Amino acid sequence: MLHNSECKNIIIAALLATGVGILSSCQKNIVDQPVAAPTPVTNNGPSAEYKLKDSVVQLTRDIYLWYNQIPSTFDPHSLATPVEAMTAIRAYSIESPFTTPVDKWSFAMKKTEWDNSSSGHVQQTAEGSADLGLTVFFRTEGDLRVANVEPESAAGKAAVHRGWRITKLNGSTNITTGNATQIISGVYESASSTFTFQKPDGTTVNVTLNANAYNEHPIVVDSVYAAGSKKVGYLVFNSFLGDTTQIYNDFSRVFSRFSREGVNEVIIDLRYNGGGYVTVQERLANYLVNAAYNGQVMMTEKFNDKNSGYNSTTRFKKLGSLNLNRIFFIASSSTASASELLINNLKAYMDVRLVGPSNTTGKPVGFFPIPVGEWYIFPVSFRTVNKNGEGSYFNGLAPTNRASDGVDKDWGDRSEAALSSILNGFSSGAFRTIDSEHVGADPAIQAVNNTLSQREFKGTIDTRGLH
Repeated sequence: MLHNSECKNIIIAALLATGVGILSSCQKNIVDQPVAAPTPVTNNGPSAEYKLKDSVVQLTRDIYLWYNQIPSTFDPHSLATPVEAMTAIRAYSIESPFTTPVDKWSFAMKKTEWDNSSSGHVQQTAEGSADLGLTVFFRTEGDLRVANVEPESAAGKAAVHRGWRITKLNGSTNITTGNATQIISGVYESASSTFTFQKPDGTTVNVTLNANAYNEHPIVVDSVYAAGSKKVGYLVFNSFLGDTTQIYNDFSRVFSRFSREGVNEVIIDLRYNGGGYVTVQERLANYLVNAAYNGQVMMTEKFNDKNSGYNSTTRFKKLGSLNLNRIFFIASSSTASASELLINNLKAYMDVRLVGPSNTTGKPVGFFPIPVGEWYIFPVSFRTVNKNGEGSYFNGLAPTNRASDGVDKDWGDRSEAALSSILNGFSSGAFRTIDSEHVGADPAIQAVNNTLSQREFKGTIDTRGLH
């Protein structure tokens, strides 16, 4: 008898080869579905495109978390690529008590693109580079700020900083939410753009940025502050994707420093972290958890009822010497997936404070890359719950203490709104439930900022697949 993992690998291989798959040796049935479109044939049988689309739908009908809600009439052959197929299945993710589909994330991507982006490499292509290396958000209407800069990118090499205000873009002074389309084009889609930046001291500088290939660095800042009687470690972590060897080395360096300098409170800044690898989340959780909970349940992954044999539970394996009783996370509506997973896993054991302007994204589910020809498909395949069985946070995790995203300040600036609200709380002994300068309540501004952040990856990826 084959092991479960071997069966799954054989099933996937058979589907890729034939477009259908019923393998009795694995004691696993993949339900045949009616095909609405006629099969285009060549001299050698069905076309490669037809078999690709068949593979996509058959795999999805087996693995998708809400597979039993996909109607038998669903026809992938009318859709251009796996991208459209993954988008189309989202409509069938109805789950009580939510009244609209909860899946906003199932997607597909060419293997070459995924291999680059998931490793933290922004690739130069024949059509041009992916971006200029900076992200932007509106602070208020007409006040567009640099939210983050990748150090190896064109923006990083030009010494652009978070908090700088953009007053002109490619000759236009129309820096308003109503001009968001042109802003997106100039910031994210152009091979070359010219900016006028206003620095914190009021001076301005004109900078032309030419897109280039670069490696992303998820760890942006690690600092130690004195606040009242506390030594506070602060870590800005922007993605659970990237070069995992480098990330793990950085974790070791950062938490060794925190221990060496006597840190007894920690702030993890995940405000723009859209998620990534489950395994990186596990590594960070093991540094943050109190040693008293070593060996306890961290999380459980739950698949659909056809694949419940692959459900798995992960336990804490304490790393480092920090023994914290509470943790502060800075979060926002851009905080998603593996970031939310980390917060949810730790709150079952520790005093977790969530500081930010709004609920997090709300993605308590994940997927893994499934190869289909030159594509990977990512249908949502599992949900995650913590030790207490908590995990249905499709509306996001709510902040315990509200503070604005101080996008007018650089990373690590003690006067930045969210960071200062926590540091001042250590000094005063009282953490505000909402700051007096709270920004982000304007729905129009938030809607545009959500659009500006849509280019960022949001997902929980378990590359171990069904394990």
